[in-house]
Amino acid sequence: MLRPVKRNASRKTARPFAIIASRYNERYVNAMLRAAQTVLRRAGARVQVVRVPGAYEIPVVAARLARSASPPRAGLICLGVILRGQTVHAAHIGEAVSTALMQLQLRYEIPVIHEVLLLENEEQARVRCLGQKHNRGAEAAQTALAMAEVMAKLEN
Repeated sequence: MLRPVKRNASRKTARPFAIIASRYNERYVNAMLRAAQTVLRRAGARVQVVRVPGAYEIPVVAARLARSASPPRAGLICLGVILRGQTVHAAHIGEAVSTALMQLQLRYEIPVIHEVLLLENEEQARVRCLGQKHNRGAEAAQTALAMAEVMAKLEN
């Protein structure tokens, strides 16, 4: 069951975050991007946005950002929308991206928030990306802020 995004009290942080967002299915990704930026900026976070052509290109940019940041980023948020078609191509892309992002998170010990959505149709994309009630971009930003807090506590 699809649950609404909970509007948590804004966590305050000045730490840097990066958002890697696909240009493919841009209407949906842009809405998630705007929502994520709003949540992060309200929390006082610094936000870098990097746009890539499609979902498949997200992991390589995430790896570069995870490896090269000084000071390190508090988290990476990966946004994309993959719509299933009549072949298994979308499933292959979704699985490859998911595996790569999980590996990056473990290798660099940085939260990598995975909101590269593999959806059945545009109706699902509208609900999860365009509306306020279920916007997965806002949810991703809230998760990134929460994980930044968890990781900071583990450093002490």
